[in-house]
Amino acid sequence: MSQASTNANTYLRTKVMTATPAELRLMLLDGAIKFATQGRDGIVAKDYEAMFNGISQAREIIVELMTSIAPEAPADLADRIRSLYSWMFKELVDASFDKDAEKATKVIEVLEYERETWALFMKRLAGEPVDIAGAPTPPPATDGRPALSIQA
Repeated sequence: MSQASTNANTYLRTKVMTATPAELRLMLLDGAIKFATQGRDGIVAKDYEAMFNGISQAREIIVELMTSIAPEAPADLADRIRSLYSWMFKELVDASFDKDAEKATKVIEVLEYERETWALFMKRLAGEPVDIAGAPTPPPATDGRPALSIQA
């Protein structure tokens, strides 16, 4: 293992160990986006090893996000979030099985939307001003996909 790789692993380990739960969730979302994108790009390039590795990693992160929903969260909200993660997981399985980059792209869009929403939430928690006018608009719902709705 090179010195640069060792330094990067040490940095990442320290970053994870010192992160708040909100920061950890943001890191998980970043990872899911990164790996789902690698999987989609593997489909497009017909590099099925890259597709498998990327989509497998993204699915593992989605399972972590799904199972780490706070037990004290309102049951209705927790169920809706779990349903969304279940949909993402299924779409990634289907994308891999069908070699369908569009299915992976839909998941990436939802993950990017959630990531931006979570980043805005973290700013609000930190007391920073949040420009809601610049907030992302939810991706359009398609058949079989849970619709996202945000209420102020």
